[in-house]
Amino acid sequence: MMTDELQELRRRLVVGRKNDGRSVYDTQAKAELVALCLQPGASVSRLARECGVNANQVSRWLREHGHVRRPRVPVAPVAQVSSPPSAFMAVPVMQTTATPADGSAAMHLQARLPNGVAFDLRGVDARHAGHLIEALGRLRCSGSTKA
Repeated sequence: MMTDELQELRRRLVVGRKNDGRSVYDTQAKAELVALCLQPGASVSRLARECGVNANQVSRWLREHGHVRRPRVPVAPVAQVSSPPSAFMAVPVMQTTATPADGSAAMHLQARLPNGVAFDLRGVDARHAGHLIEALGRLRCSGSTKA
C-alpha cells in the first residue's frame, strides 16, 4: 500500500522526458528516495516499484550517492546437525575495523538459512543487527525458496 509520502515523492520524481523517451528525474526527489532506501528494513525494489522507477536505476542512484557495494567476505558453512532446524544459526564474526568512540559500527552479514533463503546485509548498524536477524527469523518462506 502506497503512503501519501510515497505518492507525493512519485509525483515529484519525474520532471520530464528526453527525446529518446528516458525520464529526467528531480535531484531532490532522487535524494529523498535514496534516503528512504537506506532506512532499516526498506526494500529497494518495493520502493522503486511504488515510485515507478526501475530497481536497477535506484541501485545506481545509491552507488552515485556513495553507497557502494563492498566485496563479499566468504563465510564458512555451518555444519549440518540432526536436531530440528532453528531460525538461528552460528555466524562467524570478523571485526575488520575499530569501533568508533560512540559505540556505533557498521557491519556486513551474509547468511543462508536451512530453508534455502540467503540474505546479505551491508552497512547495518551493529546495534540494530540483532533486531534485523530476529525479524528475518520470524518470516515465513515458501517451498519455492528452497535450494
